[in-house]
Amino acid sequence: MDSSVHKDLQILKHAVDNAVEGFVTIDENHNVIFFNKAAERIFGYSKDEVLGRDLDEVMSPACSKNHHEAVARYVETRTPTRIGHESEMIATRKNGETFPALISFSVTELEGRLFFTGIVRDLTETKKLQEKLIRSEKLAGLGQSVAEITHEIKNPLMLIGGFAQQLSRTITDRKDLRKVQIITREIERLERLLAELRDYYLPSSIAAEKVDLEDLKEDTLSLIKKECDVNHVQVRFDVAERARFVIGDANKLKQVLFNLYKNSIDSMEHGGTLTISARPAGDGSVKITIADEGCGIPETDRDSIFSPFFTTKSSGTGLGLAVSKRIIDQHKGGSLSVESEEGKGTTFTITLPSYHDDLGAGEEESRQ
Repeated sequence: MDSSVHKDLQILKHAVDNAVEGFVTIDENHNVIFFNKAAERIFGYSKDEVLGRDLDEVMSPACSKNHHEAVARYVETRTPTRIGHESEMIATRKNGETFPALISFSVTELEGRLFFTGIVRDLTETKKLQEKLIRSEKLAGLGQSVAEITHEIKNPLMLIGGFAQQLSRTITDRKDLRKVQIITREIERLERLLAELRDYYLPSSIAAEKVDLEDLKEDTLSLIKKECDVNHVQVRFDVAERARFVIGDANKLKQVLFNLYKNSIDSMEHGGTLTISARPAGDGSVKITIADEGCGIPETDRDSIFSPFFTTKSSGTGLGLAVSKRIIDQHKGGSLSVESEEGKGTTFTITLPSYHDDLGAGEEESRQ
């Protein structure tokens, strides 16, 4: 072989081996003869595990059956069906995890032998972005509707509430007074619901500033002191010095912490300890945990607790945790997760980027 041709082939092989897409080539007997680095990353198999073996071993049963039939049909008829076309399908990784993939097929005939190549793109992140965009578009539409509805409802509620409070100061009959007090409480509940609807469907911009968790401690614990005393809940606050400062929106974080504290206190009907701690995560972030000794969350409910309007409380709106997650997700690098065990308690974990004193002013401003 001419040296220049050999060099060109080596360059081509290197390029394909390091392509972003997965390249998987089999012969007409379905044995794998090429498996590039991207294919290793996508499917979770090393090249040594699959080369020379049947492709069935890295495919889901449904995909394998269809692929066998397509290869056999082409070998017999030389008529392409999927070849030259892109198809979306659900593929399977080595660990059993399924994922959406876009696959295109080509065929090459060399010296009377047929070779089939599948070019694979993992669509996991693409699908997530698409879903996020759809959710954003839906929320934008809902946000406009919520803004209009809350505007129309808020003013009449304020009038009714004002009149109810005036009446409560003049009524002497105990039964009538109780009825007016019920009206006042329900109006307050509806006003809270409207506020939470606005927070969820009309999220405001998030500041990116230096936040001192010790300051948040003083501000937030004062809000729950009375409830803790009534419910016999002790509070432990433990912030490591290296985790004291985070980047975030202090006012929004205060709202989130209050929601999580309130949720934890409500779960401890017979008292207990509420433990709030912060530790460096080792990846430039800080993990803040809010752990209670309450009743825990039933396994059937754990996937739904951050969904809007989902609640197990008779008086809850079902928006507190949904709003909290929305706020944390809006923080760059922020996340909110939960772990729970029935009868033992629940732990919420907030992850936020750590603030360092050597962060330049220009960089801090760029985060805003």
